[in-house]
Amino acid sequence: MVATGGPLSALASTSAVPRREPMSRQQSIALVFACTLLGAAGQILIKFGANALTRSHPWAMLTNVPLLTGYTLYGLMTLLFVYALRDEELSFIYPIISLTYVWVTALSVWFFHDTLNPFKVLGVAAIVAGVFVLGKDARK
Repeated sequence: MVATGGPLSALASTSAVPRREPMSRQQSIALVFACTLLGAAGQILIKFGANALTRSHPWAMLTNVPLLTGYTLYGLMTLLFVYALRDEELSFIYPIISLTYVWVTALSVWFFHDTLNPFKVLGVAAIVAGVFVLGKDARK
């Protein structure tokens, strides 16, 4: 339980920190959409880095530029996602992140010549439909 009215609340109310303007729903969606692209790019770079590994030694992983870049993009994605969560409902924003699977599937076919079968296409369609349905019921 947090006490109110004490010295800390007085300090908080008189601080010179300006209040931030909340992001609009469109800004939150755009930020999360950017997160999906960063996550997909990170995953592709991690795969490139994994393919380039000749040894499973930790030093080989720490000096692998595609691997490190992929993890850096994942970290950036996480930081940006925190900003998107500040002003929007988690149940609305989080399903959008699943679009990362859509981008990774398409990029895997493009870069790594992964096979695309009817089940994968159906799965991708289900993800897109799920994001649409969950977003449709969100508050206006």
